[in-house]
Amino acid sequence: MEFQQSKLLDTLPKQFFANLVAKVNAKVAEGVDVINLGQGNPDKPTPEYIVKSTQKWVADPKTHKYSPFQGLPEFKQAAADFYQEKYGAHLDPNTEVAILGGSKIGLVELPWALMNPGDTLLLPDPGYPDYWSGAALGEVKFETFPLLAENDFLPDLDKIPEATAQRAKFMYLNYPNNPTGAVATKEFYVKLVEWAKKYHVGIISDFAYGALGFDDQAPVSFMETPGAKEVGVEFYTYSKTFNMAGWRIAFAVGNADIIHALNLIQDHLFVSLFPALQYAAIDALKKPERDAEIKKIVHRYEKRRNAFVQAAEKIGWHAYVPKGTFYAWMPVPKGFTSETFADLLLDKAGVAVAPGNGFGEHGEGYVRIGLLIKPKRLVEAVERIEKLHLFN
Repeated sequence: MEFQQSKLLDTLPKQFFANLVAKVNAKVAEGVDVINLGQGNPDKPTPEYIVKSTQKWVADPKTHKYSPFQGLPEFKQAAADFYQEKYGAHLDPNTEVAILGGSKIGLVELPWALMNPGDTLLLPDPGYPDYWSGAALGEVKFETFPLLAENDFLPDLDKIPEATAQRAKFMYLNYPNNPTGAVATKEFYVKLVEWAKKYHVGIISDFAYGALGFDDQAPVSFMETPGAKEVGVEFYTYSKTFNMAGWRIAFAVGNADIIHALNLIQDHLFVSLFPALQYAAIDALKKPERDAEIKKIVHRYEKRRNAFVQAAEKIGWHAYVPKGTFYAWMPVPKGFTSETFADLLLDKAGVAVAPGNGFGEHGEGYVRIGLLIKPKRLVEAVERIEKLHLFN
């Protein structure tokens, strides 16, 4: 007996990273020492204070029952307190915070909860590929806006066509940005709020790398901006801030209507998170070790960024120097596409990178470098690439 998958599943984009992983695994199977710079998975363990907290809460019988459907009130309060402390954003924990099993869930389910088939979603190009999955599952149309180097990879709101702005219902943004490493400015967010109010477009800020800012510059939260709560929400994940990618813990904050819709759809999909994880998540935000641990993580990535960018500069490979995240966005040499360059590096140098076209049309001409290995190996990767004599 055979069963056909739904027409909806047929509309989903191919998983870009799955293809990349398959290529890398094939090389490793051949015995090649692959330096994998194509991944986006934090390589260091979760801070010990969070692990110990989790162990304590897992052993507590009170966490073994169902969570309240919309999450523990204590977790919502902790999230609201964190945003007040860090960003000066006042949030009502009861109506302006949603608990999520990872921010990807919220970003993908949002079109189901707040859009109707045929509505228009604006997405960044280049951007996180799973945004497209949300559009497909929600059966909504999406249009893209370019992120270009000449504008520091920020959208030029003045160049979004009037008709497109009038059609749009929501816009997704991601700063610090994956894949470019760009950061947003306070001035940009002020203009964005004005633009959103003018066209009645909801702003969805994906703040996944919110803790990872370099050169002593903390990334700006959209929620810091006057009027931000009126027009949108922000997603905050533990994956990057605390090296907790596999734990799947996040929350969204902001506009009460959007938060209510997210909570409502999750009532039908989940019973929130394992309560022990929620209590550990509270401790992660509130324990005195928090800021020191985050500082260590940021310092580690900044050290790696500097090692890679400086090594690349020596061989004539000039980076757009990232101001945040754990990525470097690197131009492809003349005569190559993103895909052919990435394939060459894997085949001839044993270095895996993510081709930029996997992040959208405007990602063509770049590759994304994951700064998720030791500086010594990052420099070794550049030394291997140098031997291909691709740069002047």
